[in-house]
Amino acid sequence: MWWFEKILLWILMAAVTVLGQQRPNMKLNSHSSSGLKSDCIGSLMRLSLDEALAVGNQLEVEAINGTRSIMLTPSLAAQCGYSMESDPWGNTRIYTSLLGCYVDNKGDSTFNVGLKLRMYRHTPSDIVSHDVMQTCSYTRWASKEILCDRNYMEVSKYVATPDSKAEAKEVEGMSSKDSFPGDDAEQGIWKMTFYTPEPVPMVLREAQQAGYSAMTTSTRLVLRSPYNTAETYSEDVAGVPMEVIKVGVYNREKGGMNIVNLAAACPTGGVLFTEDLISWHIPRRMTPLMDSSATITEMHMGINGQRLDKSQMASRQYILTVTDFHIVAEIPVGSPDGYYKSHAPDYQYHVTYTVEPMLEVMWRDDNTQEDARYKILFPITTPLMPRLPHAETFTDLESGLFNIHLGAFLQDVQLNNISFSTGVMTIEEMGAKGFLVQEHMYPNGSKAISLKVPFRADVVLKHNPDPLSTIYSLTVVFGFIILPEETSFAHQVDVQASLQDVVMPTITGTCDHDHFYVSVKYGTQGANIRTLVGSHELTPELAEEFKFGENGTNYFLAVSYTAPHSSFETFTSTSLKASLNIQLWDPENNWQLEEAHLTCNFPLRTTTCYPNGTISALAIKVASVPSLDPGALALTDNSCKPASSDDRFAQFSFDADTCGTTRTFFDNYMVYENEITLRYNRHRSSRASLLDGDYRQKISCYYLVNKTETLAFSYEQRTFDPKAEIGLGQLMVQMRLSHDSSFETFYQAADYPVTKYLREPLYFEVALMQSADPQLELVLQNCWATPQEDRTSLPSWDLIVDTCENPDDTYATVFHPVMMDAKVEVPAHIKRFSMKMFTFIKEEQVLKDQIYVHCDAVICDKNGQADGVCKGQCATRPGGKNPKYFGVKGNNRRK
Repeated sequence: MWWFEKILLWILMAAVTVLGQQRPNMKLNSHSSSGLKSDCIGSLMRLSLDEALAVGNQLEVEAINGTRSIMLTPSLAAQCGYSMESDPWGNTRIYTSLLGCYVDNKGDSTFNVGLKLRMYRHTPSDIVSHDVMQTCSYTRWASKEILCDRNYMEVSKYVATPDSKAEAKEVEGMSSKDSFPGDDAEQGIWKMTFYTPEPVPMVLREAQQAGYSAMTTSTRLVLRSPYNTAETYSEDVAGVPMEVIKVGVYNREKGGMNIVNLAAACPTGGVLFTEDLISWHIPRRMTPLMDSSATITEMHMGINGQRLDKSQMASRQYILTVTDFHIVAEIPVGSPDGYYKSHAPDYQYHVTYTVEPMLEVMWRDDNTQEDARYKILFPITTPLMPRLPHAETFTDLESGLFNIHLGAFLQDVQLNNISFSTGVMTIEEMGAKGFLVQEHMYPNGSKAISLKVPFRADVVLKHNPDPLSTIYSLTVVFGFIILPEETSFAHQVDVQASLQDVVMPTITGTCDHDHFYVSVKYGTQGANIRTLVGSHELTPELAEEFKFGENGTNYFLAVSYTAPHSSFETFTSTSLKASLNIQLWDPENNWQLEEAHLTCNFPLRTTTCYPNGTISALAIKVASVPSLDPGALALTDNSCKPASSDDRFAQFSFDADTCGTTRTFFDNYMVYENEITLRYNRHRSSRASLLDGDYRQKISCYYLVNKTETLAFSYEQRTFDPKAEIGLGQLMVQMRLSHDSSFETFYQAADYPVTKYLREPLYFEVALMQSADPQLELVLQNCWATPQEDRTSLPSWDLIVDTCENPDDTYATVFHPVMMDAKVEVPAHIKRFSMKMFTFIKEEQVLKDQIYVHCDAVICDKNGQADGVCKGQCATRPGGKNPKYFGVKGNNRRK
């Protein structure tokens, strides 16, 4: 026929996944397990393809007509009785009417249907084709058959013909005849009149050009119309919108011209939705097709063109009822015969549910006793249903872990990325950072996404509402895509956790004869703290003055007791009681984190009595008289002012018989006494005196009365400068290894060699023995380690270089302060340090020999002019940092 010459493509874009391994030109039937299945369902042949379409690939469907294949376009398919339905994942069904074009019809009882499928994969040359041949037998034709498929309406009517055994014959219209044909005209359809409802006549060729199909078979007259053509019209039947076509067909037979009236009406609506139920309403009395005298004799419900029996209906909870005006089919939303699909309008997650019910109704005209079968294939998709993802948090406070579960989603939703406060991360990037992303499947086929993030991660924001608590906050935006369309949407989740997990910094302190030694152990805030020494903030300049040191967990200060940041409490003629206040503050919230008040007694002589009668006295400003000006002090004789003064001290020097000094005798002693005071003018207000307070420091010198000193004097011109004789004696220095940092217990000789692990700390003490002279100080000049007992052996590794820790050592030596206690009388006689255990490597081989530690110590006179080593342990460090060391390992220890 004329439309066979139309060569166009019927192309659907979807996912081809199953048919890739099939051999081409394979003939399949309903028993095939290859992914293709064909079967006969009443007046239709159904071909099912399991996930037969792939994203980006093409499927072509051709109708096999004898030796030719006709490619089906959407318009040709609707005109010739072919329809196709495919879900988003490629599961596809193709329906063919047994009365359709290109079907080999044997006496309206046996029908041979042939289809060719061509699947274009990655390239146009990569084609897989399949031939499907199916034979269907169907004889249960009603007098009138009305079929409502997806894309067309079809109506056929029994027509008695003299030659009932003739093959089905499709007749072309006559292009040159408008008049009634004569007896010699060819038998078949001449023309048709469409009622819209106004009559519109067309000869057969014109109707075919308009998209209609009309044909005769051995026993039936068939008319097929696509939806929404010019000659169809809408009609409301019992509140249900219907699309209707009415045609009068002029069919010439041997006995003359026969006019057959055909009508089809298919619903385009009538569906009501709730959250859980689909109610499909079809008019009980199809007035465009029958009158009130018709009676319903059969009624069946099906899915995808296949009837369901009562047990199948009950198991699926489908209900089919008849009311006064409607036949009602009820289908639960979520039935296994349909499928859910995800959508993201306005980037919000929604789902729809799609199912394709079938209704088949038989009625009989009470007047003519003719039967009519009415079959509808009616795909239904619910409106968009919002599904706001639900987030659950299972935060593990003990483990410090955020655990977020987000769902539920359909299988076509895929997690693409997650946005944090620091940026967007892919799943691979999150795995590299130690975040755990998992997908959890539920029995109903949905799924959820879980994310685990440690509190310590850099994407977690931290806030301290009070000094002891931390609030951990995490904001994540889950980015999803919906397959196969790859549309995107996102969902934000905010979680918080509060813990009382703040560890405060702690302050410890010790003293020696002239310094406060302060150690601050960091808390959870690390080094992010402000330090106040006295009332002054610790600046880089003060840190350099206080010999600031740091080892990652602590920092250390050495503050002279005479520094202006300390306070003087009380004093005697031989000592001074001084205090140092240390405060630690949070720099962001201005909270005080810790405070320590260190108080120590330092040796200090305030009064010196000379044999020649000269007296020197040191006046000290103490905390109890904060407004005191030491320069305003005077002796009993107010004219005797200080010889020198500053804002904390005043130095007096006078003779015992001056400045109002008194003398008294008792026993065998003569006592000279004076007083350093701050005298106020009598006219000064009492309020000023009360605020400033009085200052009184008593000075006393004792001389033995009955002691005779004989002094002989003679003069002789010297011939050479006097020289001090060199004194001889022994000083003993001991080096010991402590069990721990307390330096309370030490390893004995029998304990060596001592086994230690790599990076385990070793605590050493070097002490000057058998001396109680407070004017001596021990200084460690150099310390080093060798694998041999010989101190000059090689290789060697420096621990202390020129009194300071080795600047080239990754794990630097740490000096520990020494404080006076029951075991330590003179802290200056002892130096303590620690190092991390290591081993030597020779030619890339680890040496497992013993390690020997050696030290050079220098004993210094504290009253002498300090120079070089005797300036103190690491006192020559420039700028508070380690000096640059240029020695060669192993060659600088030959002293």
